[in-house]
Amino acid sequence: MIKTLFRLLQTLKRGLRLTNFVVLASLFLVVMTENHGRHASQRRQSPPLKIATVNHLDPTDFTAEELRYLEKRFGVHGPQTPLAQLFTRGIDHLQPLRAQTVNRLDGLKPVIVRESKRYRVNPMLVTAILFDEIHHSKPGEDIPFVAHSGLLKTHGPAQLGISELIHQKRLPQHPTAEQISLARNLLLNPESNIELLAGKIARLKDDLGLPSNALIQASSSYKHAKAIATLAYLHNGKLDYPARILRYMQDPELHGLIYSQRSSAQLPLI
Repeated sequence: MIKTLFRLLQTLKRGLRLTNFVVLASLFLVVMTENHGRHASQRRQSPPLKIATVNHLDPTDFTAEELRYLEKRFGVHGPQTPLAQLFTRGIDHLQPLRAQTVNRLDGLKPVIVRESKRYRVNPMLVTAILFDEIHHSKPGEDIPFVAHSGLLKTHGPAQLGISELIHQKRLPQHPTAEQISLARNLLLNPESNIELLAGKIARLKDDLGLPSNALIQASSSYKHAKAIATLAYLHNGKLDYPARILRYMQDPELHGLIYSQRSSAQLPLI
């Protein structure tokens, strides 16, 4: 099926503008991936994850023991499909789309900084997740009637689902149709969505037995980088996701967006 869709997209690409082709490819990915879900249900409590401390290892490589632990606790989805990986790499090279994503994050900066401080999570981790999710967002997902149609399982800039509200005990285990409708509206609100993302990272830190008050920095040590890779993996559920998040966290433009301060220009005295 993947090979057939890929050949179809290659054929259509020759007759469509780039923007139309990207939208069409996005819709194919929605059909292929939404039925699988993006977040597994939380399982019974287990001991905290034991993170190796060998400094020469790649923090985005998970051992068989780590994968078994994460599968038992959260479920494992594996890597993206080849078609999805191809689409992701293509999107990453669209500079106008990147500029649009950075501009949107710039407007959300006050919320990112505020909620990261509130939940004591790394603001660059929040920013990197938001950058990736906004950059690879599906067409039309911000339209309320599309969200309420049930076609898409995740919503908002951080691509969170109803299940996260249940995990954070903001919804009952079996919400009513009215509660689900209100929850979708909440997820579509950018500020509420970012607050829920920061809360999700804090929740996962606690689930993994990581210090709740410690600000995990990928550059501090291999152990910290591994913890961030694990948090990123649990957010998205794909094994190739953590490497992108760690790369975005070191992106100079995104780093400057969060930590730089603007000053008004001083007019010279005449």
